[in-house]
Amino acid sequence: MRTLLLFLSAALLAFPILADEPAEPETSSSLTVKAWDALGNDKPAEAIKLTKRCIELYEKEAVKMQMELKAPLEGDDDAIRAKWALNDVGTSYFIMGKAFEEQEKTKEAVKAYTALTKKVSFAQCWDPNGWFWSPATAAKERLTELKPKTEKESTTE
Repeated sequence: MRTLLLFLSAALLAFPILADEPAEPETSSSLTVKAWDALGNDKPAEAIKLTKRCIELYEKEAVKMQMELKAPLEGDDDAIRAKWALNDVGTSYFIMGKAFEEQEKTKEAVKAYTALTKKVSFAQCWDPNGWFWSPATAAKERLTELKPKTEKESTTE
């Protein structure tokens, strides 16, 4: 019995220490990577949740970075990476659009893609094959395909 009490006392004393462990920081990069993973693992609801969080936390900084530019950056990978919030928020809008498409929520996908093209169109996303690509360009392609579907949905409602 005494051993059990000592064990429980030690466990209770350790609990506050465990509770004070810092949570993984919610960086724009970590949220975006997790969102890509969720999308790739057929978890669109999780991807949407993560992208919304990234946008909520970092959109203000992303828009500020966008306003500092006259056009998307080209050639200098370090300069492109320095626009971290812009890139991650733009990529998050793209992932969100794809996730909504997976859920067959066309109107929501259109809203996400439109926000990307209007708010953070200079965003760039790193491809593991070694180059940056434009989420806004990809979003415009998706919008071209999706807008006729939303127009049909509007007329049938």
